[in-house]
Amino acid sequence: MSGQQQWTRLAVMALLVLTVAAGEGLKAEKQGKKERKSDCGEWQWSVCVANEGDCGLGTREGTRTGTDCRQTIKTQRCKIPCNWKKQFGGECKYDFQAWGECDMATGKKNRTGMLKRALMDATCPNTVSATKPCGKIPKTKLQDAKKPKREGKKRERTPMD
Repeated sequence: MSGQQQWTRLAVMALLVLTVAAGEGLKAEKQGKKERKSDCGEWQWSVCVANEGDCGLGTREGTRTGTDCRQTIKTQRCKIPCNWKKQFGGECKYDFQAWGECDMATGKKNRTGMLKRALMDATCPNTVSATKPCGKIPKTKLQDAKKPKREGKKRERTPMD
């Protein structure tokens, strides 16, 4: 091997060593950035508030804590479906059982719903229960208590002279 080939190999080896060292330096710098990001807390989101009425397009606000966080508050667009039961929060959808029997003591009937779906970051209970008034309670009819038909004499018409 000639001297020029040895110098070329040595230069290539030096270049590889420098490239690897520079790559490690970038990794360490990137890890440092990740460590700073981990100093920021998780985003905590408020409930979605509709722009008009109680459903449709709206906004929610997110906040987080941390000493080196660039952003600690941000607003995000959201949507509250209009066909969901607002009683359980506009961000939670439930599958409900059929209404139960009427409780004569309270005059109400109830049913239970299991969580089907929740919008992003919504806090929804797994089960909920709903009550409503029984409405009209059917009267039980007694067969023997029928009113007798009135049978009266039909008056015959007499022709007028």
